[in-house]
Amino acid sequence: MTSDMITLNIHGHVAEMVFHNPPHNHVNVDLLRALADQLEGLDANPEIRAVVLASEGKSFCAGADLATRDGMGGVSADPVREFYDQALRLFACKKPIVAAIQGATIGAGLGLAIAADYRIAAPEARFAANFTKLGFHPGFGLTHTLPRLIGAQRAGLMVMTARRFKAEEMLDWGLVDQIAEAAALRGAALALAQEIAENAPLALLATRQTLRAGLVEAVTAALVHEHAEQSILRQTADYAEGVSSVFERRPAKFLGR
Repeated sequence: MTSDMITLNIHGHVAEMVFHNPPHNHVNVDLLRALADQLEGLDANPEIRAVVLASEGKSFCAGADLATRDGMGGVSADPVREFYDQALRLFACKKPIVAAIQGATIGAGLGLAIAADYRIAAPEARFAANFTKLGFHPGFGLTHTLPRLIGAQRAGLMVMTARRFKAEEMLDWGLVDQIAEAAALRGAALALAQEIAENAPLALLATRQTLRAGLVEAVTAALVHEHAEQSILRQTADYAEGVSSVFERRPAKFLGR
């Protein structure tokens, strides 16, 4: 099965969901909606027990689509709210997800990767929460999900420095579960998903629900706060400078206003 942005392949009890938004798989409202629609459809399919989330190209997801209005591609007066409404649907899905990660996994792309249960990365993968480098506040629920995964101290280091981290470092921190060479990355993710899918489907659903108890509610609260802070910072000169610096490939000159 294919759509404009997603290809869906079925391997027994595992669904392989591959998204593509060239050149760097930037995420926007339409892509998040398409991902959530597919995941909800897979939730309703009793034959599917686990999902692989992957992308085409050099980058897993290089962040929000800053080329569209407000970087989100929404159509309402509050496109960021639209973006996060779709993101929240990902966290509400029921079946275990293994992400196969190559190249840049930045900002909202990091948030998307962490929405999965497990992450297998190529050695060349790079991870960054680059929001402050844009003059922005972290989003995609990362102020909750990142500390939950790697601890408050390390999460703080990621978001306060906006540094890019290598896959090996993220393996040591627990953000990445396994490293596989790029040529074998998709196969490694499928192998883990298939290992999960060998187990009893009702037990898998119940156990995942227990492990993620309260997650949707906590991410919802985080998104409400993040959205409010982002709405304020989006009006600042520093945010405009941060976005411009990215497109112009130069260091930003922040003035604190």
